[in-house]
Amino acid sequence: MAYLSDIEIAQNAEMKPIIEIAKTAGIPEDYLEQYGKYKAKIDLSLLKDSKKENGKLILVTAITPTPAGEGKTTTTIGLADGMKRIGKNVCVALREPSLGPVFGIKGGAAGGGYAQVVPMEDINLHFTGDFHAIGAANNLLAAMLDNHIHQGNALGIDVRRITWKRCVDMNDRQLRFVTDGLGGRVNGVPREDGFDITVASEIMAVLCLSSSITDLKERLSRIIVGYNFNDEPVTAGQLNASGAMAALLKDALKPNLVQTLEGTPALVHGGPFANIAHGCNSVTATKMAMKLGDFAVTEAGFGADLGAEKFLDIKCRMAGLTPSAVVMVATVRALKMHGGLDKKALGEENLGALEKGIPNLLRHVSNIKNVYKLPCVVAVNRFPTDTDNEINFIIEKCKELGVNVVLSNVWAQGGKGGEDLAREVVRLCEEEKGDFTFSYELDGTIEEKIEAVVKKIYGGDGVVLTPNAKKQAAKLEEMGFSNFPICVAKTQYSFSDDPTKLGAPSGFTVTVKNIKISAGAGFIVVLTGDIMTMPGLPKVPAAERIDIDENGKITGLF
Repeated sequence: MAYLSDIEIAQNAEMKPIIEIAKTAGIPEDYLEQYGKYKAKIDLSLLKDSKKENGKLILVTAITPTPAGEGKTTTTIGLADGMKRIGKNVCVALREPSLGPVFGIKGGAAGGGYAQVVPMEDINLHFTGDFHAIGAANNLLAAMLDNHIHQGNALGIDVRRITWKRCVDMNDRQLRFVTDGLGGRVNGVPREDGFDITVASEIMAVLCLSSSITDLKERLSRIIVGYNFNDEPVTAGQLNASGAMAALLKDALKPNLVQTLEGTPALVHGGPFANIAHGCNSVTATKMAMKLGDFAVTEAGFGADLGAEKFLDIKCRMAGLTPSAVVMVATVRALKMHGGLDKKALGEENLGALEKGIPNLLRHVSNIKNVYKLPCVVAVNRFPTDTDNEINFIIEKCKELGVNVVLSNVWAQGGKGGEDLAREVVRLCEEEKGDFTFSYELDGTIEEKIEAVVKKIYGGDGVVLTPNAKKQAAKLEEMGFSNFPICVAKTQYSFSDDPTKLGAPSGFTVTVKNIKISAGAGFIVVLTGDIMTMPGLPKVPAAERIDIDENGKITGLF
């Protein structure tokens, strides 16, 4: 049987005009700014003008990622469509894709199969220009910083201690380390520099956590760009850059309205790195989804130890959000990989590998239920090769934790394949009351907060700070940042900081190499490994397969 590709399914879909989607969502036309026929931005004033009560917030997260794939975004979209099919008023909130992965190895991020947001090509490419605006604001700050130094350096900035980089939304390893300002006095001050990918810019995290233009300007002004010769931080505010940066970002701050293949309203907005930032769509989009729907379905990047932890400990804390339920996405195939099975052998029944791998799922589920104290359901994306024995094994193991397992088939069936999951999520929201608790309080030291996450969420024995990291932590506490939440950057492939430790490892410590401040975003970044903020393209990039014909039809996107 020949399956249609994601882009073929998306191009065959009959989209409704965005005006109709807005009506479905209860958005008056006055609040809508159309970007063509199928995309629009929503004015932020709707949040304060609407008299509707906020809907219930549902977080979709997943087990630790494997090459077998889990299908988190697909499940998020399919769940929303499933809720719509059972008669619920629902809105979905997702991150925007970055061009780096689109042209690299991962591909797009608009869902898959019959659970997608459309127009798929637009969302995966330029969309409404938000990422370009973020890149422009980032690079304006870089230009103003270097110009300040060139024009006399009144702030006494030490060019050896500049922390602000330029950015471009592309995977381009050539730009990781550059030397610029060469060619004599008229061309600036020579210094070592580098580029990040746009999603790794602090401005992306700032935009996604800002609640208004005023909040945006205040956060932008707090961004630290480097240090002066007296070891004092220099900010964007001191460079008088925040007003112009905010002007570039005024439209980017507004959430984007699109639709699923089944006409469910979808807000796709923002996309911070899920490692050195918090990896969730914007606060404004999440709050807008809750204002528009009785249920708002959203997701967080990577596995629950990274994405859900940051969603709950950073985003929910800052924005005053409380989820009503959490969906944990898993596949039999991925759990067998966590049990040590080779990717080529995943099609055969193997209860031994599943038994070795399932502790990964159970630890994630236990964290949601017992650390964060939130109602949880496990959604298993079923593959044709999964056997009843394997499915029943997962059901029995989760039952021991008091959590139900629901089979999801949204990739193949869209909302119809998500109806059972939708019913269980609605039941959790209406019948089970959570007692939402953070994994750490803000008043501890930086080291205590890291240790709390390592022990409670990762299942490790503790944390080891290198001498350099200890010095950095002490400096940040001295600067007054000790009460900020922490954002741990580590491998997404393991609970530990070692990507080879699959399943649910124990008896490990996590080594912290560097600690730095994202003062505008409002969190402390804790680096536990070699986190790349400018990826490279693979040997055969996805870009080689993407094309467009004379009628403007794009092929090869996935």
